[in-house]
Amino acid sequence: MKKIWLLILFVSVLFACSDNDRSNKNPYIPNYTVNLSVDMNLPAYSNLKFVSNGVIVPNYGAKGIIIFNAGSGYNAFDAACPNQEITSCVAMTIDGINAVCSCDKTSYSLFTGLGGKEYPLKQYKVQVTGTVIHVYN
Repeated sequence: MKKIWLLILFVSVLFACSDNDRSNKNPYIPNYTVNLSVDMNLPAYSNLKFVSNGVIVPNYGAKGIIIFNAGSGYNAFDAACPNQEITSCVAMTIDGINAVCSCDKTSYSLFTGLGGKEYPLKQYKVQVTGTVIHVYN
């Protein structure tokens, strides 16, 4: 009987797990290769030294890359609206701790990437070495 309960518990946990890779399976945003390094000592990126600040780096990913200082580390997201056709919207804008879609005005948290719609922001990997932030996929 104990084995049956363990099996039921295991199967329940297995099905309860969410797909953490969902943002990378977004049908609206193509999987462009991203390999970007920014130096926070440069004036354009110096705000990234401070918590809750972000910048948009154009010409990478689908519509640019948003880099955000979340305090415990850095987050990097594609600046394309995750729930709109890529050709229908311009790049998102940063409004404080949120990124705002130009098409439907949905706000997405730059801490989590969530915005209450089907797809979250498309997130990229980040590695920090000294004052250089490396964003890649």
